[in-house]
Amino acid sequence: MTMTMTRSTLVWFRQDLRLEDNPALAAAVARGGPAIPVYIWAPDEEGGWSPGAASRWWLHQSLASLAASLSRLGSRLILRTGPSLEILRCLAVETGADAVYWNRRYEPASIALEIRAKKELPAAGIDARSFNAALLHEPGTIRNRSGGPFQVFTPFWRACRAVADQPPAPRPGPKRLPTPGRWPSGVELPALRLEPARDWTAGIRARWQPGEKGAHACLRRFVREGLIGYPTGRDRPDREGVSRLSPHLHFGEVGPRQVLQAIEAGAARDRRAGMITAAEAYIRQLGWREFAHHLLYHFPRTPLEPLREEFRAFLWRRDSRGLRLWQRGRTGYGIVDAGLNELRTTGWMHNRVRMIVASFLVKDLLLPWREGARWFWDTLVDADLANNTLGWQWVAGCGADAAPYFRVFNPAMQEAKFDPDGVYVRRWTAEPRPAPIVDHASARLRALAALARVRTEA
Repeated sequence: MTMTMTRSTLVWFRQDLRLEDNPALAAAVARGGPAIPVYIWAPDEEGGWSPGAASRWWLHQSLASLAASLSRLGSRLILRTGPSLEILRCLAVETGADAVYWNRRYEPASIALEIRAKKELPAAGIDARSFNAALLHEPGTIRNRSGGPFQVFTPFWRACRAVADQPPAPRPGPKRLPTPGRWPSGVELPALRLEPARDWTAGIRARWQPGEKGAHACLRRFVREGLIGYPTGRDRPDREGVSRLSPHLHFGEVGPRQVLQAIEAGAARDRRAGMITAAEAYIRQLGWREFAHHLLYHFPRTPLEPLREEFRAFLWRRDSRGLRLWQRGRTGYGIVDAGLNELRTTGWMHNRVRMIVASFLVKDLLLPWREGARWFWDTLVDADLANNTLGWQWVAGCGADAAPYFRVFNPAMQEAKFDPDGVYVRRWTAEPRPAPIVDHASARLRALAALARVRTEA
């Protein structure tokens, strides 16, 4: 008599920590046989960009949420640590799995790992398949007329919107998951040591609800209460005018297709004047997220090097005291310090304030944009390599679609315009305020001279 084994599939979770609209999970269920959810903590495989402290805290909570959701379906999340491909091969042997399914990531180190996976796993007799869960349009599918990558947002987004085959509608999550007769072993979540030994996360915990449930609550609240005022509200840090979905999107607790559908459906239901315009303004911000991943995919060196070659010769200053005061929110400029204090307390900063804070570092202080990018990487709960790189290079003037070199944010004018009643600054700064560490007018002239030299020598 010939015995046949029930085929099973390892579902390799990464930055897709959700059950709904999860193509890899759906494909594993459709394949038949047990679907075994796996998460592997392998920070050494991140190409020098291991998650920062705030991101690790969020990851811990998100994994706990995912594990609870899987438990309600009668399944479980297997946690392992170590080299991903070695662990996947071992799990395949332990479970009899003959397939590994996952959703793609687009950071340079992740792309390299996936290329190896699609070579090494089939060599071991394991079917290896990947899917798109993170983007509306994958980076390799959007090209300019000459077949190359875009470096300016507006034509890029126009090309995305003109694609005949628009993103499919999001799919519901599974009602049940077929389970193996015997589960493989795993480690307990605390063993990953994602939470800090000394708890400094009270402000973050008070502000956020990580996990798929929290992501959908955040999305519903924004569509119901915030979307109508988004075109102007998104620039006002003193108001609740933005979605705050960025960490949920980064960790894949909600996908862009789900967000797009919710925004469009909300605008269709709500007949208030300006709702369609508001929806388009928000969807355009999803486009900036797409553009960031497009750039990182085609220009993988940009997390450490300027996209514009002439900026390699830029002479940034060295000022450890200035950097330290900036990090601590002690520059003497209200909106700059408020933003950095908000970041330190909640793990997040309003996008308008991020631009002001970044401009102060790279133009008022003439300190390297990479210093700011690294600080944001460690302190933001939504730290994302593509978005972080795009934002900092944009402000520094050395990236794609960069701000003009002569644009230097005036902190006092920005505060007066976007926090006119001082609500935001009072909320996040204490009295008395320190004296300004630099005179903005003089610093602006110094920055313009340095930036003009780069343009002249290019």
